Amino acid sequence: MAGMHEYECPCCGGGLEFNSAVQKVKCPYCDTEFDMDVLKKVDEELKSVGEDDIDFDSTTGGEWKDGETADMKVYVCKSCGGEIVTDGTTGATKCPYCDNPVVMMGQFQGGLKPSRIIPFKKDKAAAKAAYLQHISGKKLLPPQFKDQNHIDEIKGVYVPFWLFDAQANAAYKYDATKVETSSDEDYTYKKTDYYSVYRQGTLKFKQVPCDSSTKMPDDLMDSIEPFDMKDAVEFQTAYLAGYLADKFDVSEEESMERATFRIKNSTEQAFLQTVKGFDTVDIKNSSLKTSDGKSEYVLLPVWILNTTYEGEKYTFAMNGQTGRMVGNLPCDKGLLKKYFFKYFAIGAAIGAVIGAIVMFMQ
Repeated sequence: MAGMHEYECPCCGGGLEFNSAVQKVKCPYCDTEFDMDVLKKVDEELKSVGEDDIDFDSTTGGEWKDGETADMKVYVCKSCGGEIVTDGTTGATKCPYCDNPVVMMGQFQGGLKPSRIIPFKKDKAAAKAAYLQHISGKKLLPPQFKDQNHIDEIKGVYVPFWLFDAQANAAYKYDATKVETSSDEDYTYKKTDYYSVYRQGTLKFKQVPCDSSTKMPDDLMDSIEPFDMKDAVEFQTAYLAGYLADKFDVSEEESMERATFRIKNSTEQAFLQTVKGFDTVDIKNSSLKTSDGKSEYVLLPVWILNTTYEGEKYTFAMNGQTGRMVGNLPCDKGLLKKYFFKYFAIGAAIGAVIGAIVMFMQ
């Protein structure tokens, strides 16, 4: 109410009252007594202080621009009430405040639902053990990398994949040669026969995988294959609890181009292996058509490990089903130079011994 003012006891903060018996202001809580003159002086000092005036210089990134928040999602953790900010493709994560597993149910609504999922078979301990095994025994690995290395982050992620089935109808024409060499006392003769080789046939491909998350490097995802889809089960969001999960942001059409490229390369290699008995084989022309194409949207388990060495980030990936670990490692240039000269010296010594034996035999 306006115009009212409450005097607080300087000792305990309780409300002061005037005590008619002692003619002083007295605190009913701590029994401290104050002369009126003293209290008046305290009151005047409080008035001179004035109201709080707190000001901070604000440094921000400015106002959000159009489209900047379009791919941001904010969720409230049901365990602690903390707000979780994710991008538009995150389907599962953990609360940064209470570490409670969170599944973003809305991310799997209004779009394609994964048909199947391979649950994680390998845990975090297995991922760390596989990483340590991966870096062990590498002679050109900088010693400091193993001695000082620490894993910045280990996270289990359900990565979205498109699986493609297709029948490849292919025809290849090759230019091939056979070379025969003979010699006499005066000349060396070389005979080359030229052949035209034709191959035609059909190959069937099932479940050609293409990861559909731009967050995941394609080379890492290709290298941890294969996944055994026999372990795949019908998708349920309960499998996501405790892990991260992404929603695809590479369309089926875009992934189909990559799948076609992989099918074409595999078909080319398979047909080339049937052309035998020649010294040289070159493809002159080819034809490939696919039919009976089918696609399936699934989630597959991957462990991602990140570590930093000399300011550079190194990323490793492990197949969460089979345990296959891949990832690039730094190379110690000093050790590389050392081993090069070591084996060069050994090669030179062997060459010198062979040369001496030849000279002796002459």
